[in-house]
Amino acid sequence: MSATPFRAGEAKLHVRARLTPRGGRDAIDGVELLSDGTAALAARVRAAPQDGEANAALRALLAKAAGVARSSVTQTAGATSRIKTFEIDGDPAALEARLRAAAGAA
Repeated sequence: MSATPFRAGEAKLHVRARLTPRGGRDAIDGVELLSDGTAALAARVRAAPQDGEANAALRALLAKAAGVARSSVTQTAGATSRIKTFEIDGDPAALEARLRAAAGAA
């Protein structure tokens, strides 16, 4: 069980996120504990969950919050699920610090 939505890899950070599409705004709302005891970054986007629009909006939101280019963010799991996993290329410690700050969980 993981109490953090972040896992460091070699020159990348793995991020678990729970997405709310049609959330009224694009924002990272914090870190939430899921029913299985794992943690996920709670995020909402304005985009609808059709044709991959919500996933693309979340990818852009994570890139902006992490301070990296969109091309540095890759979705690795959860294309049709609310719980998604992304890899962000870069220094894991710096990326985690930026995402925690964006989530208000510094």
